[in-house]
Amino acid sequence: MRRKRGLKTVLLFIALTLIGLVYLIPLFWTASSAFRPAGSIYEYATPLTLETFFPRKLTLENFIHIFSREDFGLPLRNSFIVAATTIVFGVIVNSMAGFALARFAFPGKSLVFVLVLITFMVPFESIVIPLYVLVEKIGLLNTFAALIVPAVGNGLAIFLFRQFFAEVPKELLEAGRADGASWLRIYIQILLPLSGPAIVTVMVMMFMFQWNALFWPLVAAYSSRLQVVQVAVASHRLTEETHWAYLFSSALAASLPPMLLFLGLQRFYVRGISKTGFK
Repeated sequence: MRRKRGLKTVLLFIALTLIGLVYLIPLFWTASSAFRPAGSIYEYATPLTLETFFPRKLTLENFIHIFSREDFGLPLRNSFIVAATTIVFGVIVNSMAGFALARFAFPGKSLVFVLVLITFMVPFESIVIPLYVLVEKIGLLNTFAALIVPAVGNGLAIFLFRQFFAEVPKELLEAGRADGASWLRIYIQILLPLSGPAIVTVMVMMFMFQWNALFWPLVAAYSSRLQVVQVAVASHRLTEETHWAYLFSSALAASLPPMLLFLGLQRFYVRGISKTGFK
């Protein structure tokens, strides 16, 4: 029995490794192509050899071009500003909403919770037009606020906080109330310090959402000074031609911040997911 289990484990490991390689090979080729000279990206594409994945000559000219001539640093800064601001206000707003849904009884509470669940099930593309009209009427079009405000309220973030706060023992909150603490003080001094995993989960989720946003920034912020990172990456693919070398290098540069963030907070992210109703 042990030998059979050991053999199954080995075969499963080999199968998963092969499947992983199928997905990793194109990504590795893209990353290595970012360091090739612009004119030799497809020179060794076929047949597949070691030179297909390991360039003979490594160069940083593609990165130098996008950061010096195209000022790729501006979209990176804009995306950081948008993502960081969204996270700060999003954590506050969504945690308060989750706290209210978890601990207070009020008319229509169940209906509100159902509506919250529906919001993150509806495709974003289906609400772009009414959202655009609303943003235009309140005068936020082509501003940082147009990129930040619609993303602050997040149904999935509210759900995660609600599930986390619902598991906090009622006795802890009642003890705070018995000591004369207001609900706001309980929220700030008791619940928020305990909700670290949920906060990290929401932070990672909202950062990824804002960092990868493409459709809404194209619609709501058409000025070059407000260009975000995904729009800058997509700008290398035109109708007439595609600048593959600059596309690969900008895509690689744009993927590093969320990758580093997720790897650094992965342990807390997994813990937060496991404690908010997704076991």
